[in-house]
Amino acid sequence: MVSEQTWEQVLGRSAAEFARDAEDVRRQFWAKAKRLAAGLPFAEDLVTAYYCAFDHATPLQVKAALGGALAYFILPYDLMPDMLPALGFVDDAAVLATAIRMVAAHIRPEHRDAARAALARGMQAEG
Repeated sequence: MVSEQTWEQVLGRSAAEFARDAEDVRRQFWAKAKRLAAGLPFAEDLVTAYYCAFDHATPLQVKAALGGALAYFILPYDLMPDMLPALGFVDDAAVLATAIRMVAAHIRPEHRDAARAALARGMQAEG
């Protein structure tokens, strides 16, 4: 069990605030990812990060890093607006790549397998 003090030390916020933000990411992630997955070269890494971030076995610091990258992806306004052709997701990809490099040791084959399966299901449903 993680104490409130540890949550605040790691995240700079309370466990309740982190849980609320995590739920926002969960709700908004799939809608945006499904809409854009076919056109994103980093789609598999994005969905892998999602599965790792919401895995109960993932350490808190890893959840925080990946959760931040996923939140950045779903934000409608960021450094480079997503609606810009070709450039809109460069910043999202950079943030995600940095987070994944930081926590690569915690991304397990099961996370990658789940991401591949989810993308395959999404592609079949759309086309």
